[in-house]
Amino acid sequence: MSEDLSPQGNRGNRPGEPKIPNQNWLIWPALILLGLALIIWNRQSRGLAEKTIAPQVFFQLVNSNLVRDGVIENNPQQILEVVRGSYPSDSSGTNLVPFRVEMRVTPQKLDNLYEVHGFRSVERSGNWTTFLMSAAPLILGGVLIWFIFLRQIKAAGKGALSFGKSKARLLTKDRNKTTFKDVAGVEEAKDEVSELVEFLRDPKKFQKLGGRIPKGILMVGPPGTGKTLLAKAIAGEADASFFSISGSDFVEMFVGVGASRVRDMFEQARKNTPCLIFIDEIDAVGRSRGHGLGGGNDEREQTLNALLVEMDGFDTQEGIIIIAATNRPDVLDPALLRPGRFDRQVTVNLPDVRGREAILKVHAKNVKLDGAVDLSVIARGTPGFSGAELANLLNEAALLAARTGKKSIGMNELEEARDKVRWGRERRSMAMSEEEKTGTAWHEAGHAVVNVVLKHTHPLHKVTIIPRGQALGATMYLPKEDIHNRRFKELNDIIAVTMAGRIAEQMFTDDISSGASGDIQQATSMAKAMVMHWGMSDQLGMVLYGESQEYVFLGRDMMRSKEYSEQTALRIDAEVKRIIDVGFKTANDILTEYRDKVELVARALLEYETLEGSQVADIVRTGTFTPHSPRPDKPEPPSGAQAATPLPEVIKPVPPKLPGFGSAAPAAA
Repeated sequence: MSEDLSPQGNRGNRPGEPKIPNQNWLIWPALILLGLALIIWNRQSRGLAEKTIAPQVFFQLVNSNLVRDGVIENNPQQILEVVRGSYPSDSSGTNLVPFRVEMRVTPQKLDNLYEVHGFRSVERSGNWTTFLMSAAPLILGGVLIWFIFLRQIKAAGKGALSFGKSKARLLTKDRNKTTFKDVAGVEEAKDEVSELVEFLRDPKKFQKLGGRIPKGILMVGPPGTGKTLLAKAIAGEADASFFSISGSDFVEMFVGVGASRVRDMFEQARKNTPCLIFIDEIDAVGRSRGHGLGGGNDEREQTLNALLVEMDGFDTQEGIIIIAATNRPDVLDPALLRPGRFDRQVTVNLPDVRGREAILKVHAKNVKLDGAVDLSVIARGTPGFSGAELANLLNEAALLAARTGKKSIGMNELEEARDKVRWGRERRSMAMSEEEKTGTAWHEAGHAVVNVVLKHTHPLHKVTIIPRGQALGATMYLPKEDIHNRRFKELNDIIAVTMAGRIAEQMFTDDISSGASGDIQQATSMAKAMVMHWGMSDQLGMVLYGESQEYVFLGRDMMRSKEYSEQTALRIDAEVKRIIDVGFKTANDILTEYRDKVELVARALLEYETLEGSQVADIVRTGTFTPHSPRPDKPEPPSGAQAATPLPEVIKPVPPKLPGFGSAAPAAA
């Protein structure tokens, strides 16, 4: 979003900028220079067309009476006489060749040329014309220099080429149509920031009780939760001036520019109080000081110091409200987060099931949904999705429906789009050998069976051997409800499920592959978190060993030694391995007990490529496999992880008769 255009079509000046006068008068100097350029070009083109001849040749032409339109340029200051004319190039006399000759002529010869041969005398160009023609390139270059450089410096007000000028854009309600009605799923955050709008509309309501509006609000949350959208809604609702800038806009190749832009931004804001300033991705300039590898006097720290002083220093005033957004609050400087600068931190979390349904309804206004679509089903089947992911889900569903030639978006398209957004797109064209397919089938069958048998895992959604994303196969599960806490039994069961793929692969193919690398990484990270951060180890107790390594500060972490001894590190490694070994043994015992069920699931995967969670549960419970019939036109809305229905493109026709399959066939041994 940028500022409005004036009715004349020119971009209006921002507050605090010098007004640039109308430049229509520049048309006349431009026309004069254009005329001079045409005169010079005409003379040069004429000079190029004329043929320079020697004096002897000229007098031969004169004596032969072949010269036509002879002209002698009269200039007393010129030593040599310039004679022009033309002569026929052939005997017919129709093709005339213009010529030019410079020579010293005696008065007798001049009289002969005038009187006998009919030459005429003309005045040579005056000094002013000669001067203008010679000075025209210099004048033209001077005008260009003034227009490009001097005018830019004058318009900037300070600093060459406006390097120190703030890049904050003034948003107006005419250009910004986003309001609080367009924001859903973050009701608490919306209530907190709506206080700003109420204060700007009626400040006496708060001042009567001695209340003071917060100077700054920091919006914190994962990516895609709607922090920037919330700021746009504030701009759309507020009647005050609203400046928007990104944290990276303060950074430039020149030293000191960031601090200069901070000062200029607040100078503009003071001229438009009350006003709001929104700084997106403030962690670009607000990182903690003293954690760089170089000296402490780097460019980012100068910019941060200027920002700290402007927000709460000696020369500050009421009426300027700062709103900032970041998904990295852990790296911000403590001086920036204290009350008086950012008085309030608003957490914009991932939406719950009601919030997801509200977000889907907001974005569904822009797409054409089928009448049978139930957005509450999609909301229950998308736990952990952010607002941006939900918007992407509807967009992917619309693209899928358009690609298949449908007139509206149905449940099939929405569910396929959900799987695509979360696990990646199916790669059916990928060529896989039968050996790779078989190994993948056993691997995913092991995951699926152990996931169904254990009590504290999340419900199985789907298992497939169709390559999806970067994986050759996938075992997908969806939680029944939103996850806010991780429990010890749940984590142990998840580790057992991750171990099951490698165990089943080795049990049935008598070989192992690198396909379990992701499982090993996931199980190791989870076990380390249980021991080091969550205090879930009886051997090491409820002690934090080392800080979270999710984000790395290079300068800080290089100089920091471990916070525990080598003996403790050995105990941590041993405890992590013990937890993984327990999960490995649990999965191995289950796969040994349910070996026939695993084989039946793997054979079904080789035949049908994709199985629903309910089909795998039936195999584990009854030992039989029943292919699903085609889905009805209006399915009943399920709940929890079962908010997914089989896709018709992955369900193949039931074969006539296969050993080990069918509703009454016994399980394969």
